[in-house]
Amino acid sequence: MSRSWSRRPRQRYVPPRPRSLWRRLVDYALTVIVLGLLVVLAARLDRIETRRTAGAAVINDGDTITLGTERIRMRGIDAPEYSQICRKDGADYPCGKLARQSLVRLISGKPVSCTGWQRDRYGRLLGDCKAGDKDLNRAQVEAGWAVAYGDFETEEAAARSGKAGIWAGTFDEPHDWRESHDRQAVERKHGTLASIGDALREIFRF
Repeated sequence: MSRSWSRRPRQRYVPPRPRSLWRRLVDYALTVIVLGLLVVLAARLDRIETRRTAGAAVINDGDTITLGTERIRMRGIDAPEYSQICRKDGADYPCGKLARQSLVRLISGKPVSCTGWQRDRYGRLLGDCKAGDKDLNRAQVEAGWAVAYGDFETEEAAARSGKAGIWAGTFDEPHDWRESHDRQAVERKHGTLASIGDALREIFRF
């Protein structure tokens, strides 16, 4: 019994054509550009390097403290301004001063440490702050003496439901109060999208 085998015709080997001088120059130029961008990126990563500061805190108001020479705006929250007035049971009360007192109680004289890399339009470090193991940003919102401002929405909802702090009465949102009383430009929230935008701006800022 015979078998017939079909053979495919062998394809002729065609060596690749050498790249033209122009193509090689373009490839070299693109390589140099990519390497240059990587060098620039590495040199600018220090702009978004997390900074840490610690020490005895001077409490300025319900969301701002000073550690040494570093003034820190607590990230993701917004407390009533020190001179802000709110209403409860038909009467005005100094909610801004009470917000500061709340932060004083939370710190209780302990050393405070804050970390962050962003800065607000006043040059203050946007920091996540702790006194011991206590997360001060979160605790201020939980106590009802600050509203969520890009973070801590769950904690704000619980404080509002429990009528804690300023939620026991009526108040102007702190950023609205600033705009109407001090004619300040509205400060943008400190959320994730803002952080990404700040990082890109810092990396590509010349």
